[in-house]
This record gives sequence, structure tokens and C-alpha cells, in this order.
Amino acid sequence: MAESTAPRRGRWLLLAVLALVLYGIVRAAGTPSTPEAPARPSAGPSASRTAPRTSGPPPAPRTSGPPPAPASAGYDPADYAAQVRARARQAGVSARLVMAILYNESYKPHDPSFERAWQKYKPDAAFGIADMHRATFDEVKRGRPFAGRRWEELPDDRDLAIEAEAWYLRDLADRLPAHWAGPYTKDELLALGYNTGAGNMLAFARGATPGSQARSYLDRLRGNWAEAGRAVGAH
Repeated sequence: MAESTAPRRGRWLLLAVLALVLYGIVRAAGTPSTPEAPARPSAGPSASRTAPRTSGPPPAPRTSGPPPAPASAGYDPADYAAQVRARARQAGVSARLVMAILYNESYKPHDPSFERAWQKYKPDAAFGIADMHRATFDEVKRGRPFAGRRWEELPDDRDLAIEAEAWYLRDLADRLPAHWAGPYTKDELLALGYNTGAGNMLAFARGATPGSQARSYLDRLRGNWAEAGRAVGAH
């Protein structure tokens, strides 16, 4: 049995050696056993970079117009009660009225940089915590202690804004008649004059009906009246 299988094992051993020799020849020739996939063309250096993901929607495109108002300007009219009392006393007007008008005008974010940016967008905008227009300021300051000051200073100097407001109320008071037919108090008429001008104030004193904007201003004044009194210590 051993003699009959020996030649067969020899043949298999020879075939194995021949297979190893053939495999070595193929490897040396560099012939791949499977075809390679064609290389993809490069898209350039930027294509390999992935843009970082960010949370939230993409930023909105910039548009023309004023910058957004600051979230909080940190302004409370009551913080200026001392200046209101002093300037109202100098001008001979009600400190409570001066303070109530400051509350009425506090709807705006009285931030100097925002006010200046807004003025570039809207040249006729008012300045300062008392919201005074340039023409009004230039008229009111004549012959007054602040005659040498400029309207552009109002956003930075809140005491100046209060001083100009108080003297404008004095000018309006000087134009009121001794008696009037309308249902409004003197302080209400002065507030309406501050908001709509002296001509309209005199018309309201004669019995004219204010428009919606003036009525809204007067409603806000009445709503702020008690708080204004507390701020300046009025009884």
C-alpha cells in the first residue's frame, strides 16, 4: 500500500511547487488579480474641506436702514429726579409735569449711539431723553443759560435735555391765555403743546378736539402722572 501511493504524493508535490513558481512570476510581473476602479478627478483644494455646521438659521442679509435698537438702554426717568426738580424750579414750571413728559418720551431706547445712527437715517429725528427737535432747541436756548450749547449734545447730556425741556414748557406756558374753553388742565395743555406744538395747544385751549396721536399722548401722560409725582416727591 505504501509503495502504490508514493508516486501519487510525488505528483501532487510537484504540482504544488509549480503553482508556487507560477504565483511568484505573476506577482513579479505586477499583474493585479482584479481591475482597479478608475481614480476620481480632484475638485481642487477647497472641495476636501467641509464647512463647519452652525446651529440656528443662516444670518439674514444686511438691508439698508437704521441699526437695531439696543435690547436695553438702562434708562429710568426717576433716576434724574434731582435734575428735574432743579431745572423745573429754574424755569418756573411743574417738576411733576417735566417728569411725566420724560416718562411719555421713554418709549425710545435713549442710547447715544443709536440716536445718532437713527438721525442719519431720519435727519428730522428728535434727540435726547426729552425728544427735542433741532429747531425747537435752537429757539428755546436763545437768551437762556445754555445758549452756547448745541442740539447734537442732547444724547450725551441728559441734564441739558431736561433743562431745555423745562424752558420749552415755560415758553408754552407764557403763550397760554388766562382762561380757556377746553376741558384740559394747564399741565395737560402744556403737555399737548410739547407734543404737537404751540399752535395746536392754543387750538385745544379754544375747544378744538385733539387727533388720535395727541389723545394717545395725553392718555399716556395721565397714566404716568402718579409715577411722575412719586419720582419727584409731589403730593
